[in-house]
Amino acid sequence: MARKIRVRPGKGQSMLGFLVGLGFCGIGIFLVMPTMGVFGVLWTGMAAAITVMNGINAFSDRGVSSYEILIEEDRPEEIAEEPKGTDPAALRRDIELRLQAAEELYQAGTITKEEYEAKRQEILKAL
Repeated sequence: MARKIRVRPGKGQSMLGFLVGLGFCGIGIFLVMPTMGVFGVLWTGMAAAITVMNGINAFSDRGVSSYEILIEEDRPEEIAEEPKGTDPAALRRDIELRLQAAEELYQAGTITKEEYEAKRQEILKAL
């Protein structure tokens, strides 16, 4: 199961980008546009876009992501495999490992509470 995680810059980084962007907008309006014409318009437009994106990230909870992470498989091998054999000690150890792996994924924030609970119930059905 593939999952996409969107990542956006932190508030501090976005605030710095916003302030620098304002500076570049000012340079574009007062220096570059009067002397370089069309290039000045492009410069100022790009500076404005960067400033707006950083402003949204700095001042709102919505934010604009800067990149995405695609996770192809969000479960370790212990969870994906079914218990092997009928030895009670081996079965118990396998279930313990699978429960522990599921909990570690939940604690790390890789899976949601609902996914964790569903996987936990699935593992416990093997008892």
